[in-house]
Amino acid sequence: MQNPEVFILAIESSCDDTAAAVLHNDKVLSNVVANQLIHNQYGGVVPELASRAHQQNIVPVIDAALRKANVQKEQLSAIAFTQGPGLMGSLLVGTSFSKSLSLALKIPLIAVNHMHAHILAHFIDEEGYDKPEFPFLALTISGGHTQIVKVNSFFDMEIIGETTDDAVGEAFDKSAKILGLPYPGGPLIDKYAKEGNPKAFTFTKPKVPGLDFSFSGLKTAILYFIQKNKQANPNFIEENLNDICASIQHTIIEILMDKIKMAVKETGITQIAIGGGVSANSGIRNTLKETESKYGWKTFIPKFEYTTDNAAMIGIVGYQKYLSNRFETSAVVSKARIQF
Repeated sequence: MQNPEVFILAIESSCDDTAAAVLHNDKVLSNVVANQLIHNQYGGVVPELASRAHQQNIVPVIDAALRKANVQKEQLSAIAFTQGPGLMGSLLVGTSFSKSLSLALKIPLIAVNHMHAHILAHFIDEEGYDKPEFPFLALTISGGHTQIVKVNSFFDMEIIGETTDDAVGEAFDKSAKILGLPYPGGPLIDKYAKEGNPKAFTFTKPKVPGLDFSFSGLKTAILYFIQKNKQANPNFIEENLNDICASIQHTIIEILMDKIKMAVKETGITQIAIGGGVSANSGIRNTLKETESKYGWKTFIPKFEYTTDNAAMIGIVGYQKYLSNRFETSAVVSKARIQF
């Protein structure tokens, strides 16, 4: 029988967002995120600046999460934190704080794989959102990852397809940079794509065997396409921005969907869940939703606040690990790369 009074404090610090959440069992009581806008001027995340900002933000963010949840430190059952993957300096801030707080409060410490959390965010008890049933396929798409995962249970997951080079989020951001759009450019491509013709320009889809992905060739093709057309017309981007963005997004979505269709055919599993920062993309969300009527799939699309890096998703993994006593000692260490 589940303990009706499990309170998890979750801490996420894998990249440039400092986040803390408080969960009561599988329900989110608070989910606070402090963004680091300083990176925008550099066109990407600067690791040293990120770790410094985490040090400044972590205490106020955790304090805000506890206050918003109306939960006292003494009520906490355990501390869950992101062990990896991520930027080492950023991870160390969250790990060190979590270890210290668990020792001070004499409560269990729970290490969480950031990528598992993106997948299991679907099990947060949220009104209006269904939970997938095991087994299901998860498409995890972010700035650093592109994976198709066969999820058999909370702690039994198998990567059956992944990128051989760049992640889909990087493909969006680098394409935006080529177009002269500010960082982060992925959301801007999504924004302009809504007003454009997705079939205005054609980009060749990479031929990658099996369920794996590749996006480096697509980025190069987009670069050469823009350079060639700007030579002929210096105003090419300005005059065709919406159509270019729509065509880029359409190509990326087709690459993702081709592999998902192949995975469904190979596994026979028709429950598909998406997670990760790029799953906030409206084109991807809409295309996946259309498969329900088109192919008879059952799809699961997370609430927007659970797509980008957040601590609520760390908390739901922490809750499941708490139920099965999967705790760590203070000897646990952060890992920039972590076994899936």
